[in-house]
Amino acid sequence: MADRNSSQRRKEEHPHRINGEITAREVRLVGDNVEQGVYKLANAMHIADRLGLDLVEIAAAADPPVCRVIDYQKFLYQQKKKQKEIKAKATKVVIKEIRFGPQTDDHDYDFKLKHAKGFLADGAKVKAYVFFRGRSILFKEQGEVLLLRFANDLEELAKVEQMPLLEGKRMIMMLAPKGNKQAGGKKSEKATPPAQDAQDTPAE
Repeated sequence: MADRNSSQRRKEEHPHRINGEITAREVRLVGDNVEQGVYKLANAMHIADRLGLDLVEIAAAADPPVCRVIDYQKFLYQQKKKQKEIKAKATKVVIKEIRFGPQTDDHDYDFKLKHAKGFLADGAKVKAYVFFRGRSILFKEQGEVLLLRFANDLEELAKVEQMPLLEGKRMIMMLAPKGNKQAGGKKSEKATPPAQDAQDTPAE
């Protein structure tokens, strides 16, 4: 079992046959600074060695197998780096919080609406919520109306992922950017002052 696990780990870290591991008698050679064509394996290895590079089998099923002359360690490093970047973009979710009171005035509302548009344009999700203090919970219907108005004013940029839902002292609504701008996309270069009571939170 240990040998099998070791072999599997090696295959993941070293997915190609290189240099002396290649078994074909002839190979089709490709790569920069080489004359492409079919060579005997020994000749192809000599060419790679002369360039200080590796002979890497990239298409074992071809007849003859296709081998590329490259710096294999550099190639593996670039592949791993690219995979990490793709994974980071796919999994990183930015959520911006915008807080309202149940009786938010128009000036404060417009201020937060402006910043929500900026957050959505940058690819972030927006968690908008109304916080009820003490007896202000009596105005929960007013808070729901405010959040629905907020969603309506952002309908060109956002889709509603969660309708207003009361959780304890907060009524929460989730908005996500429309189109191909997913969270984790590159943010705009312009500096935008943070909205009052707006916060970054990790994805739940």
